Amino acid sequence: MTDPARTTADEDPGGAVSAWHRLAGDAVLLDGFHALKHAVRFGAEVRMALTADRAGVLALADELAGDVREALAALLTEVPHGTYASLVPRPHPTAVAALAARPSRAGNLEKLAHTPRGAPVVVLDNPRNLGNAGAVIRLAAGFGATGVVTTGTLDPWHPTVVRGGAGLHFATAVERLTVRELPPGPVFALDPEGEDIRGLELPDDALLAFGSERSGLSAGLRARGDHLVALPMRPQVSSYNLATSVAMTLYHWSATGGAPRTS
Repeated sequence: MTDPARTTADEDPGGAVSAWHRLAGDAVLLDGFHALKHAVRFGAEVRMALTADRAGVLALADELAGDVREALAALLTEVPHGTYASLVPRPHPTAVAALAARPSRAGNLEKLAHTPRGAPVVVLDNPRNLGNAGAVIRLAAGFGATGVVTTGTLDPWHPTVVRGGAGLHFATAVERLTVRELPPGPVFALDPEGEDIRGLELPDDALLAFGSERSGLSAGLRARGDHLVALPMRPQVSSYNLATSVAMTLYHWSATGGAPRTS
């Protein structure tokens, strides 16, 4: 049997294009199979999904994401590759893109502020690199962190950040706040002059704060900090990549009693 949605898009790709542009204004761009897979898996409201290779995407779902295969089949509309490519900044190898509603800011702020928390909040203080921010969000989701908060001008929902996060923004609470607006909890700020993290236990309600890739912690965040914490580092090595620092810190938290265990 022919899929009606697919037939309509093939015959009238302009209709798909106009619908995409109508929805795109306030939507989150999900770029690639994994971003769409994770968004669906974690309850995103996907408004439209286009692909230039519906059979290929569903074959990937059969192989990697059987739990959301039927949901993807219902969402996907096939369009010519040129139509798909014209709608995204950079075509993804999996030739699929979608638009989703951004989670409620009020709902995210409620999750971040709720106490007691079962997992820390990661704070990126004035980050500069969009790809690094996406990698951190992916890490935070993987470790089950309560959320990721950024300060400064970087938009944590920028399409490049969402692409780097593989759609896992929908698995944790992601927001931009000022230092004064940070949720409650003791702030453990990463700094080379701090106490060696190997001698500490990080509480579940901690805010784990990381400075920018170039200039480190801001004066405001440093003043807000309750503890300065240092990662082990060989002398004469200047720093770790931001995502590496977050991974090491979250792993230490999980290895010393944090992180719920799932089967």
